[in-house]
Amino acid sequence: MSRNLHVDYRSSVSYVGTVLKYLSLTLLFPTAVAVYYRESPVPFLVALVVAVAVGLALERLEPEPMLGHREAFLLVSLTWLVVPLVGTIPYLVAGQGTVAHPVDALFESMSGFTTTGATVLGEISVERHSRSMLLWRQLTQWLGGMGILVLMVAILSELSVGGTQLIREEAPGIEVEKLTPRIRDTARALWAIYAGFTVLAVAVYYGLHLVGLAPNMTFYNAVAHALTTLPTGGFSPEARSVEAFTPAVQWAVMLFMIVAGTNFALYWYAVRGQPDRLQRNPEFRTYLFAMGVVGVLLSGLLFLGVGLAETPAIDPLPGDLEHSLRQGLFQAIAIVTTTGYASMDFNTWDPSTKVILLFAMFLGGSAGSAAGSVKIVRWYVIQASMHREMFKIVHPQAVRPVRMGKAGDVVDEDTIHSIFVFVGLFLTLFVVSTVLLFLDAHRTGLSLSALEATSATIATLGNVGPGFGLVGPMESYYPFSNAAKLYMVFLMWIGRLEILSVLVIFTPAYWRS
Repeated sequence: MSRNLHVDYRSSVSYVGTVLKYLSLTLLFPTAVAVYYRESPVPFLVALVVAVAVGLALERLEPEPMLGHREAFLLVSLTWLVVPLVGTIPYLVAGQGTVAHPVDALFESMSGFTTTGATVLGEISVERHSRSMLLWRQLTQWLGGMGILVLMVAILSELSVGGTQLIREEAPGIEVEKLTPRIRDTARALWAIYAGFTVLAVAVYYGLHLVGLAPNMTFYNAVAHALTTLPTGGFSPEARSVEAFTPAVQWAVMLFMIVAGTNFALYWYAVRGQPDRLQRNPEFRTYLFAMGVVGVLLSGLLFLGVGLAETPAIDPLPGDLEHSLRQGLFQAIAIVTTTGYASMDFNTWDPSTKVILLFAMFLGGSAGSAAGSVKIVRWYVIQASMHREMFKIVHPQAVRPVRMGKAGDVVDEDTIHSIFVFVGLFLTLFVVSTVLLFLDAHRTGLSLSALEATSATIATLGNVGPGFGLVGPMESYYPFSNAAKLYMVFLMWIGRLEILSVLVIFTPAYWRS
């Protein structure tokens, strides 16, 4: 069978084994935490042994793998399926709480690695789930944030040949920006920036604790929240999410969520002496504008008192400018960047504010960031394309390319076509999945409103995390049936890889010559 005509699946699977073997080393971190807190390290050691064993076995399928165009698609899709499967082992071996069930463990693991932040944990506490287990949940998000294969390209020289396509399929945007002459060095640069901001977040969070502005932001909490802020995961070891912390912490978290939702390539240019590229970048300006508009709308409604459907279990917001502004901006930033943290239970907000938040779930952060959903750059190009079409109706002979900004780079027609296909497919999947979840709830007798089904769909497909009602920020996805949870695992999987990279392997044309 010619490698040029057919998919060499053995090479793809062999590389999955290599990835699994190296990624198993990350299990040493929760193992060390378990030993430090005198908890059982067995769940992580078992997972480590299994990961190494499976990795070595898969590598033997093809001792000299070759990575072509088609093999890259399969490698990316399989990696993001196999790694979360292995990630379930600590939950299953520990056997604590709701994640002791295989379906729930897979849901939690997939949610972690895809940085969705949705959870089936019935009770989030160190008493119910050990510190090491909750930190493992945080670490899975951090590993998935910048990209598992981006990390592997940075580490493994054998993946550098096809590294550009791997990064493009794992973290697609308009284009993979080559920051350095070699893609391996580019991957290292991106991960260095990502890790650097994570360390900075730990320092800021814990620094607030040391100066007395955040009494319960211990070093453990600082690390745990930094590990989920930068990957836009948003899962907190605190049952009440970021509501458990002081306003100073919430403002700091806002800053790092904005950082996480920005194209990391812009930080590279800033470090290299071109900070003006941030302010000149049309996507970045649109990204800030979108969060600002959503945040101001929410803050205004909360300040006037019309944004609350019921009195929250904290100080009232109406008439309190700082409080209203903080809550409105926080939730706007958390949802647009798909981080999914909550500074209060927005289930207590009225339908008008929930509609605004639902709209924000479709925006997403910047391309080249850790954020999910559709992403701002695609909406920017769609808006520019629509504006061009209206102009051409009036001036049919005019030649007017779509540009990123008034004098920016021209977006080629193939890219515009791909963006429209992606958004059309995303919205189609959203509608179909909402109906399926609603019908499954009716089948099982689960009381699920249309708004709850809608938010659960976009929250998993867009890797946002929380929704409304049953899946609100202080609630859990646990009540759904196993079939529904497995379907949402599928949505998180294809959502993280932006749909096409996964669905292409299910087409007959992919496997035929």
